[in-house]
Amino acid sequence: MKRLAFRMKVFPGMEEEYQKRHDAIWPELSALLKETGISNYSIFLDSRDGSLFGVLQVADAMKMDELPQHPIMKKWWTYMKDIMDTNADHSPVSIPLQEVFYLP
Repeated sequence: MKRLAFRMKVFPGMEEEYQKRHDAIWPELSALLKETGISNYSIFLDSRDGSLFGVLQVADAMKMDELPQHPIMKKWWTYMKDIMDTNADHSPVSIPLQEVFYLP
């Protein structure tokens, strides 16, 4: 299993809406993530500045490259684009983070 971490940003004042949308995550999106081999996926919020910190495990990190092409993923990104920083294709601006310490 490979552990990945990344940073994103929610717009000011949209923290509750971000939480609400994730509380009601679409079953087909959850299924897609699990089918891709993703597990132990968490997103944390720093409410001081709207920074989001995501961490997940994936069986095969190369499978992550397939997600942006999937219609459900694209639909989710479009759904989320009004409340967070996104790229031109509506994917979230996501900055990979380097692991510097791990205590198993």
